[in-house]
Amino acid sequence: MIAESAKSSISDQPAPTVAKLALSDGTVFTGISFGATGTTTGEVIFNTSMTGYQEILTDPSYRGQLVTMTYPEIGNYGVNLDDVESGNPQVAGFIVRNVSGVASNHRSTGSLHDYLQQHGIVGISNIDTRSLVRHIRSVGAMEAVISTEELDDAALVAKAKSSPGLVGRDLVSEVVPKESAEWQEGLGGWWGFEIDDQAEPDSSAADRPHVVALDFGMKRNIARHLYDQGFRVTVLPGTASADQVLDLKPDGIFLSNGPGDPEPLTYAIETIQQLIGKAPMFGICLGHQLFALACGAKTYKLKFGHRGANQPVQNLETEKIEITSQNHGFAVQPDGLPDCLQVTHKHLNDGTIAGLKHVEHPAFSVQYHPEASAGPHDSQYLFSVFHQMVTDNLAANA
Repeated sequence: MIAESAKSSISDQPAPTVAKLALSDGTVFTGISFGATGTTTGEVIFNTSMTGYQEILTDPSYRGQLVTMTYPEIGNYGVNLDDVESGNPQVAGFIVRNVSGVASNHRSTGSLHDYLQQHGIVGISNIDTRSLVRHIRSVGAMEAVISTEELDDAALVAKAKSSPGLVGRDLVSEVVPKESAEWQEGLGGWWGFEIDDQAEPDSSAADRPHVVALDFGMKRNIARHLYDQGFRVTVLPGTASADQVLDLKPDGIFLSNGPGDPEPLTYAIETIQQLIGKAPMFGICLGHQLFALACGAKTYKLKFGHRGANQPVQNLETEKIEITSQNHGFAVQPDGLPDCLQVTHKHLNDGTIAGLKHVEHPAFSVQYHPEASAGPHDSQYLFSVFHQMVTDNLAANA
């Protein structure tokens, strides 16, 4: 009787909804829908992280992209409100091998399926993600479409071909905050260890050096690190002018991560050009690329980018290796690098530039994510480097 009841219960479940993923080169995958139903387009890419899918979903740097997770089991620890990196999911779509129906974690407040459905994010599961990733690695990232509505292969491929790519698009304007804000949240107890040079909890704002963060799509954990380093943090939209930044009398200037191609962001490049030398500067990811462009360097699109929490980087000044979290599809061109910039870090998988510093002014940047959310903590020291740079500059100008 128990077996018969179980069999009856399973047969009463609705049939899964078919979903298709079509790439602009004509490749088509058929799978099962999860999350929201509908049609969505974007650049199909992959991330090699084993955990951190909620941080990935809510990272504004993924705007306009269909994210494939290489780890086969996704959703198994559910979702919660503490691990988001922005107010909502930012990805254009989500691609997994298997989506877990059970959220086994004491911090979980819901399932991945319900979370994506609530926010209108289309997902596809039950496809061979190994085959998809091998194809992207061979051919390169490209435009694609996920749909539960249109299931004709030719029509889907045509839609993928007609969708806008990332090159030349200003995606930052879609994710920047509308207003400035004071950031007053640290990492909290879940982090598990002390931060170097962490400010005392009762230190007043007046006692903290003032950092103005230009937000091009900044992850929340970056702001938490800056706050816990002892800074007073003011977040400005990445569209702010140099005068708006300088009116706040910053002791340091931070350039955040963000989505897409850096070269169309001429407003940000011009602002950074006017700010270099005015206060110590630190850039991460897109901020690194914009810093380089402001100094006269060039950027280019990588074949399939670096996305994952296991990317090896060498610090050329200490010769130490860092395992880093990365998420970018563009990089700084090494040929023609201006004399004012010096390479400080390199990516060990392909030798691309992973860090720069200005030889005349207190300013540096890295292509990866030292805030490590999610990811390893090897590069956390860079926030301490920035803190020391700001402190030394204040002492020198006292």
